[in-house]
Amino acid sequence: MSSSFEKFQKRRVITSYFSVVLSIFLVLFLLGTLGLFVINSKRLSDNFKEEIAMTVFFKNEANDSVMKAFTEEMKTAKFAKSFEYVSKEQAAAQHKEVIGEDFMQFLGVNPLQNSFDIHLKADFVTNPEIAKIENRLRKNEMVADIVYDKQLVTLVNDNVKNISMWILIVTGVFAFVSVLLINSSLRLSIYANRFIIKTMQMVGATKSFIRKPFIKTSVILGFIGAVLAILALIGLLVYIQFNFPNLGIMEDQLAISVVLLGVLVMGIVITWISTYFATQRFLNLRTDDLY
Repeated sequence: MSSSFEKFQKRRVITSYFSVVLSIFLVLFLLGTLGLFVINSKRLSDNFKEEIAMTVFFKNEANDSVMKAFTEEMKTAKFAKSFEYVSKEQAAAQHKEVIGEDFMQFLGVNPLQNSFDIHLKADFVTNPEIAKIENRLRKNEMVADIVYDKQLVTLVNDNVKNISMWILIVTGVFAFVSVLLINSSLRLSIYANRFIIKTMQMVGATKSFIRKPFIKTSVILGFIGAVLAILALIGLLVYIQFNFPNLGIMEDQLAISVVLLGVLVMGIVITWISTYFATQRFLNLRTDDLY
C-alpha cells in the first residue's frame, strides 16, 4: 500500500516538474523569438525595401556605348545595391512567359525598350531620396522613362515606423506576462508542498533552510527550461538561415548571443525570485490559513 502511494507521489512530483519546465520553456522560447525579431527588425525591413526595383528605360537610339557608360555609373553610385541590364529581347521573352502568348507575332515588331532594373540601398528607399535619384538619372538624354511603385515606397516606410512602435509595446507587455506565467507555475508547484513547509517550520527549521531546497530545485528547472528554449531558438535560426539566406539573420552573432544569454539568465533569475517570494508567503501564513 505504501509502495503504491510512494509511486503516486513520485508521479505527481515528476508531473509537477514537467509542467513547470514546459511552461518555462514555452514562455522563454516565445520571448526569445520576439527578442530575435526585434534585433533583426531593421534587417528585415531593409531587405524588403531593397526588393523594390526602379526600372530605367532607354530610347531605341541608345547604343552599346551608352549602356556601357550607364553600367559604369551604377557601379560607382552610392544608392545602387544591385542592378541588372534587361534587353528588349529578354523583356519580350519575359512577357511571353507571363502572358502565355507571343505578342510579337501580332505586332510584327518588338515595341519594348532596353532597360536597367536597379535595386536601391534601404537608406535611399524614401520618396525624397528616390526623387533626387530620378532627377539625376533623367539628365541622361538617352533615358526614355523611369518607373517605380511610389505608393509601395510610401506604404513601406509608414508601416515600418508603426510596426517598430508596436514591437516595443508588445515586447514590454509580453515580458511582463512571461514573468507572471512563470511565477504562477512555480507558486502552484510550491503550493502542493505548503504543509511540508509549515511542518519544517514547526519543528524549528529556519526560513533560509526551508527555502534553500525549493530555490535550488526551481533554479534547476528554470535552467533546464531555458536551455531547451535556447536549443529551440538556435534550431529556428538555422531553419530561417537555410530557407531564407537573403535575410542574413545569422550575421549579427553578438546580438544573437546576447538574446540567448538573456533567455538563460531570465530562466534562472525569474525562477529564483518567484520561488523566494512564494515560499516566503507560505512561511508567513498561519497554520489555519493553509486550508
